[in-house]
Amino acid sequence: METRQDLKLAVVIDADNVPHGNVKGMMEEIAKYGVPTFKRIYGDWTKPNLAGWKSVLLENAITPIQQYGYTSGKNSTDSALIIDSMDILYTGKVDGFCIVSSDSDFTRLAIRLRESGMKVFGFGERKTPNPFIVACDKFVYLEILKSANSSEISQTPTISKAKVVKQVAITKVDLKTISLISSTVNDIADEDGWAFLGDVGNLLIKKKPDFDPRNFGYEKLTPFIKSLKDNFDIDERITERANIKLVYIKSK
Repeated sequence: METRQDLKLAVVIDADNVPHGNVKGMMEEIAKYGVPTFKRIYGDWTKPNLAGWKSVLLENAITPIQQYGYTSGKNSTDSALIIDSMDILYTGKVDGFCIVSSDSDFTRLAIRLRESGMKVFGFGERKTPNPFIVACDKFVYLEILKSANSSEISQTPTISKAKVVKQVAITKVDLKTISLISSTVNDIADEDGWAFLGDVGNLLIKKKPDFDPRNFGYEKLTPFIKSLKDNFDIDERITERANIKLVYIKSK
């Protein structure tokens, strides 16, 4: 996905709906898309189940926002996060938002922010309902960030990182995925059927915000496509710079 490294991002986290163990990998992922300027997390910090967040917040300079539950069964945390997000939007100081939650209640917020020209990156667990996922420009599953981080720690000289990551795939390649890639290639292919893989990747995310080769156990799109050799041809074209190749893909 195309990103600008100077993109100013507001990170808003729903503490009730994401585990604190994934924060380090998540913040490293957010750094790929821009610079987090606002970093806030919402929850009722008087509850013992949120105690594990304390050290994580200090390490990542995330500001906790206290929100008491006024009525049993009602989630006032969501309302506080939404109101603050709109306040941040109207400051004009950010270019996008990172909404961290597995709750579909933030679907309308994501849509509203995009209507105002904001980039919206969603982060949540695999259980996240599809309406929230498709409301974002890009959605990243926290499981792949946790798995990648664990792989780096446990990596040994005899085990390559690629092999470790391949073992923690959270999604299987099915006919629906193959069909999505094939149709995307055909959408932008030249007269000979070839399409630049970078453009294919960008269009895949526009069609399916949660598309990510890491979901299938591959860190990059190129090795993932190469694993589908029965369905696609790959052409690596040498450029004037010897160390740079342009990768093109064609449906078989």
